[in-house]
Amino acid sequence: MNPPEIVARHFSSRQNLRLKWWDGVLTRVDVLHERTPPEYWIAPGLLDLQVNGFAGVDFQADTLTLEDLLRATHALRLAGCSRYFLTLMTDDWSRLTSRLRHLRALRAQAPDLQTAIAGWHLEGPFLSAEPGFHGAHDPAHMLDPTPDRIQELRALTGPDPWLLVIAPERTGALEAIALAVSLGAKVSLGHTNASAAVLRAAVDAGATGFTHLGNACPQQLDRHDNILWRVFETAGLTVSLIPDQTHVSPTLFRLAHRLLPLESLIYISDAMAAAGAPPGRYTLGKLTLEVGPDRVVRYPGRSNFAGSALRPIDGVFHAAAMLGIPWQTAWHRFSVAPAEWLGLPFALVPGQRADFCLLRVSPSGELSELRPFAAGRELVESG
Repeated sequence: MNPPEIVARHFSSRQNLRLKWWDGVLTRVDVLHERTPPEYWIAPGLLDLQVNGFAGVDFQADTLTLEDLLRATHALRLAGCSRYFLTLMTDDWSRLTSRLRHLRALRAQAPDLQTAIAGWHLEGPFLSAEPGFHGAHDPAHMLDPTPDRIQELRALTGPDPWLLVIAPERTGALEAIALAVSLGAKVSLGHTNASAAVLRAAVDAGATGFTHLGNACPQQLDRHDNILWRVFETAGLTVSLIPDQTHVSPTLFRLAHRLLPLESLIYISDAMAAAGAPPGRYTLGKLTLEVGPDRVVRYPGRSNFAGSALRPIDGVFHAAAMLGIPWQTAWHRFSVAPAEWLGLPFALVPGQRADFCLLRVSPSGELSELRPFAAGRELVESG
């Protein structure tokens, strides 16, 4: 039996390629001299570093089952996302740690989850409790990042990659950043109103990221000195943005791309249970949120945002439209760029799992077909 293969253009190099795989692993990636169909492209699956839930499944729920997690993961893969960091929000410390322990136990039960959940993202509880900056997180559960708590999180995540968000103005934060980094964490600053000096000190301590710039801050900011301007002036940070055209206005989105080094920008969905699901009411931990036909997640009766209903594949094409750039560049910032920041393998090379997407995109940049593959198997909607 001949190994399966696909022929199309590589999304980044634009080279004509033939991919072959066997038993779920890429065996050959050959550059072809003959032309391939110009509208078909091969790309590695997306890597979303901030997923709070998906397809009606809330990852913050204590009653989460293996079937729930498998269903959400399958839906994420159908949306072009082959791997993601499962994200937990601020809660009572004992509940948060119990939830992480439960999720790791679920992940261990299914090979599909072990390959899809690339790591753990702890967005809290070491965040600012200041109004506006705590966002959808309950300020009553905010804590200082003590060494014992950092060590406990490392023990709970085991050998898995982990991403930790810290507001660097909290007591003991700079020491905690250094400790977490020494224990293998990637530290991202966020939900913070830290001064420019404190941001620089956090980078010196080992922080290398900033979480969803343009969010987790008040709607009205001091025009002379605010967290946006401070981040724009702080070197050494990989900055994540939510490309849903709502959390970050198209104007601010474009300005961020002008002012920050392009190699330090990555995209995330910040998806919650409403992503990949119809309009309605959904939970995000203890919050009940409403999603209307506009796909914006709000507190019922209020204008405040709380998470997003963004599918990763839609984020790519929203970003391309806002910036007027090729979709391939946006795809890179939602796949290869976050993988490089975290030091994860994420290339279509022999020996890697055959996780990729086959896309059909018109010359004008409109997506007409998305075919995701996991371990060489094409994924389809569940019956």
